[in-house]
Amino acid sequence: MENKNYTDDQKYIRAKKKVKAIKGFYVHFTVYLLVNAFLIVSRMFSSGGYEDLWDWQTYNTAIFWGIGILFHAFKVFGMGILLGKDWEDHKIKEFMDKDKRDSWE
Repeated sequence: MENKNYTDDQKYIRAKKKVKAIKGFYVHFTVYLLVNAFLIVSRMFSSGGYEDLWDWQTYNTAIFWGIGILFHAFKVFGMGILLGKDWEDHKIKEFMDKDKRDSWE
């Protein structure tokens, strides 16, 4: 009985760490959005106006920080966020349905 409680405690600790990691990602992503929106808008109003929207320097922080956000997402949610099991199952069903429709035509 004591071993089962230990397992439940470990599950709770792991779940709590996962929730904390997800929360940390969302905070990081929110800060990313706010800071980059501020940088882009302030650059637009401080110098060349709308012409600066097409300048590389307007977006370089957002691009490189965005790469960091992507890696943070992979760390928190795993690589399955893009091509996970659900995606595979969905694609298999999609191709099977397509083959089924094609065979009846």
